[in-house]
Amino acid sequence: MSHLSQLEATANQVRRDIVRMVHAVNSGHPGGSLGCTEFFVALYFDLMHHQPKPFTMDGHGEDLFFLSNGHISPVFYSTLARAGYFDVAELNTFRKINTRLQGHPTTHEGLPGIRIASGSLGQGMSVAAGAALGKKLRGDNRLVFSLHGDGELQEGQIWEAAMFAYHHKIDNYIATIDANGRQIDGDTKDVMDLIDIAAKFKAFGWDVLHIEKGNDMQSVLKGMKAAIERTGKGKPVCVVMHTEMGAGVDFMMGSHEWHGIAPNDAQLEAALAQLPETLGDY
Repeated sequence: MSHLSQLEATANQVRRDIVRMVHAVNSGHPGGSLGCTEFFVALYFDLMHHQPKPFTMDGHGEDLFFLSNGHISPVFYSTLARAGYFDVAELNTFRKINTRLQGHPTTHEGLPGIRIASGSLGQGMSVAAGAALGKKLRGDNRLVFSLHGDGELQEGQIWEAAMFAYHHKIDNYIATIDANGRQIDGDTKDVMDLIDIAAKFKAFGWDVLHIEKGNDMQSVLKGMKAAIERTGKGKPVCVVMHTEMGAGVDFMMGSHEWHGIAPNDAQLEAALAQLPETLGDY
């Protein structure tokens, strides 16, 4: 099996994990999780220099990732488990009492791979920019990555952080925007139109590029590698990644409706029929 085929098989299994996790507790956010699966798998299984064990909070000498739109925790937890941060069987505890896999990632449970609590939208870019600046000050030449929802860009703190990152020439930082055009209450153009995301970041001094096919593994790899090549040149880098909410499950695509609801028994069966088991279910 080629490396690309292995990544695609991993993404397929992560999608199975996502729908099974949210179904088991009738709670969670499958839409955005499914839409960002290729990104997470590409990052953790190909692009990032990282060490699952032993996990350290400061991550010195490693690339760091911060999830700002923390409600898509199912894809994050599945990816971390599949990458070896903790036992895959722990995915069974998602959103249950006393679990380390809270609905939105938290830190006090000590789950490996989680360095910040997230879910209060708009905060992740500030944290990621600070972590990247810290690496520069310490002489650590590794990179910092973050992911943000496009609806999250309606938060003002994002733009304060964007100004900060440009002003301080934080050029070891890549922020990716999941541009699926949807948020919990509807399409972003109807809730609060973002108009041209790339133009906004360019106006704030960032280097910007697009991934037009964010649910195609090869396109994600090519686009993120191009972003990595553009680091170290005096500007933070923004990747506008165009995805489809619910990607991989046909009846979850094309609408914001699956942002935050779980499939019932029949819907789970239909979803899993489209996602053949590749690495073994938890």
